[in-house]
Amino acid sequence: MHEVVRQVVIRGRVQGVGFRYWTMREAIRLGVGGWVRNRRDGSVEALFAGPAEAVAEITARCRSGPEFARVDDIEDQPVTANALKMIRPGERFSQLPTV
Repeated sequence: MHEVVRQVVIRGRVQGVGFRYWTMREAIRLGVGGWVRNRRDGSVEALFAGPAEAVAEITARCRSGPEFARVDDIEDQPVTANALKMIRPGERFSQLPTV
């Protein structure tokens, strides 16, 4: 099974609609590790790590998000060297503070 890491920024109406909680729940359901956080510019940033098929699936689900979200764009970001270290100890998927 091929493991991948993907970092994305999701833009649209994605704050104040439960997007971070929804993302965390969906990722855990799919067996994907990583983290999600709001950004001050109104977007949501997420890092997904796991089997290629599961990472592709969570990314595809983020294109629609939870019920009240409106996703305009998902942009791939370069994965930084410390990105995986941001997962909180003891958690498979973390909801991080806003940056």
